[in-house]
Amino acid sequence: MKIEYLKGSNVISIAPARAQAHFPSIARVDAYWDALRNGRVMPTRGDVDPRGISDVLEYAFVLEKIAPGVARTRLAGMHLNDLMGMEVRGMPITAMFLPEGRRELQMVLESVLESPAKARLTLESDSGLTRPKLEAQMVLLPLKDERGRPTRILGALQAKGKIGRGPRRFRITTQSVEPLLSDTGPQYPMAEDRAPARTQAAEQAAAFDGAEAGTAPFLRLVPPPAIADGGFPVHPDEKPRAEARGFLFKHRFPVRPSQPPFRSCRAPKALRPRGRRVRAPARR
Repeated sequence: MKIEYLKGSNVISIAPARAQAHFPSIARVDAYWDALRNGRVMPTRGDVDPRGISDVLEYAFVLEKIAPGVARTRLAGMHLNDLMGMEVRGMPITAMFLPEGRRELQMVLESVLESPAKARLTLESDSGLTRPKLEAQMVLLPLKDERGRPTRILGALQAKGKIGRGPRRFRITTQSVEPLLSDTGPQYPMAEDRAPARTQAAEQAAAFDGAEAGTAPFLRLVPPPAIADGGFPVHPDEKPRAEARGFLFKHRFPVRPSQPPFRSCRAPKALRPRGRRVRAPARR
């Protein structure tokens, strides 16, 4: 158990022990995620096996980042469906919070995925007719995708009390965000994902010495091609043949002056169809 002292005194806080006693599923998912790390900053999505948390699977969920501060639910346990009174898979996680707490949740999601960090939230629901007040806790733990980027979140939500008539939404009363990296260290790519530098078998590259012009016997300078009368480049050796070809092209296809545009949209008189126009008989 982690022991915390109140700031400015020698009094030990019993909040962690109380939370672990009232919300054991949250502590169970947190311990499972910490075991998957195995010395790394965070585990990957492929490391998560539902059989490892089969006893608290109804409280667990997996989120996917779709925008900064916005994440949708990929997988969710039955406890979350009971709280909302509907299937929550595919819904944004902010749908489970009251409007005044959604902006604060978005800031927590950004901290969890961008820092990265793990967060623990203390929640409280609204109350009303057939809707008793609920106390809940949520934990958000980052995961890496197949490309090594923190875009997934393994979380758990456990509420204490009678659920009543859904949907039940929460507000954030307290939050605790714990960064996983130091402020001075680089965030991306992760240290364990970098390939080690190969310095043992590496050799210093030799400088390139370009050959002087005229030293290679198999190279010769080629003059630029001349432009014949026809408007196409030719080689100096084929210049007489190109001039003759341009002369024939010029006299075979002379350039004609542009004709004035045809202004009328009607066909010429000679091309109009001839015949007597038949009129329909008038009605009496």
